[in-house]
Amino acid sequence: MDSGKKKKIVLVLVGPTGVGKTYLATLIAQKLPVEIVSADSRQIYRYLDIGTAKPGDEILGKVLHHLVGFLDPDQSYSAGQFREDALKAIQEISSRKKIPLIAGGSGLYIKALFDGFFRDDVRDEKIRESLLHRLEAEGSQVLYQDLLKVDEDSAKKIHPNNSHRIVRALEVYLASGMPLSDLQKKKMPKPPFLPLKFGIEMDRKKLYRQINNRVDGMFNHGFLAEVAHVLDMGYEKSLNSLNSVGYKEVMEYLEGRLDFDVCVDLVKQNTRRYAKRQLTWFRADKEIRWLTIEKDQDFQAAAETISQAYRDAMGGKEV
Repeated sequence: MDSGKKKKIVLVLVGPTGVGKTYLATLIAQKLPVEIVSADSRQIYRYLDIGTAKPGDEILGKVLHHLVGFLDPDQSYSAGQFREDALKAIQEISSRKKIPLIAGGSGLYIKALFDGFFRDDVRDEKIRESLLHRLEAEGSQVLYQDLLKVDEDSAKKIHPNNSHRIVRALEVYLASGMPLSDLQKKKMPKPPFLPLKFGIEMDRKKLYRQINNRVDGMFNHGFLAEVAHVLDMGYEKSLNSLNSVGYKEVMEYLEGRLDFDVCVDLVKQNTRRYAKRQLTWFRADKEIRWLTIEKDQDFQAAAETISQAYRDAMGGKEV
């Protein structure tokens, strides 16, 4: 702290899908004057509401959320762009004497915001799958031309037939918003604030039951109609926004390639697998303080723990 000026503290809440992050964030909002900055790589899109478990109007009406539903499904977005948008949102929230609460399950977004990343950190399975589908349909030469447009320095070092390296370089660019050649040279600077990170977890069997119940609820509340509507609007099924758990399985059902019960089971299975990957990612971050949820009352206790930890870090102040 060379300048002697204390950095601001930003609350961070992470955890696997289905664990109850949204609910806990609303409880924290009852104890602290927070505004929520969503760190969810799918809730950023309009029209994708049920399948992304986007907060409902009641929650959005009570607590101001940022970076939710502000892009059309065919607009590209990256962790690097998230960093810029989140930094701007944090600055705006702080200027109103409110507390920024970063909440979500997209590990790459969280890492981009607070740590920046080297090229080896940039992994996005959904983007990679989309690129591999394009590779199979269009060939490496088409993808190579795309790479030339966004990262000429990397393209010049890769043979046009080296599909593995072409896909990797495009994955890095699309996920981070930065050319691979730039990421090889530098790392993003640290933001002008300190994160106070919390994660919530629960028994794996309980989490999986909650995920299964949530998926059933999605289908009961019109998930099929939501996906059909998005496709009827003219959005291509190959879009990265739709290449995600739930949407791709439902599109296969709508095309007659999956039985309904098989579709539902696949969504549950793939969502559970996604939750497991999220936990693996977040476990590697030693700054996260984990809180275990065993019963419903534990959410209130977790909200109080997080709120008090923030007050303590601020020397008894809230903002």
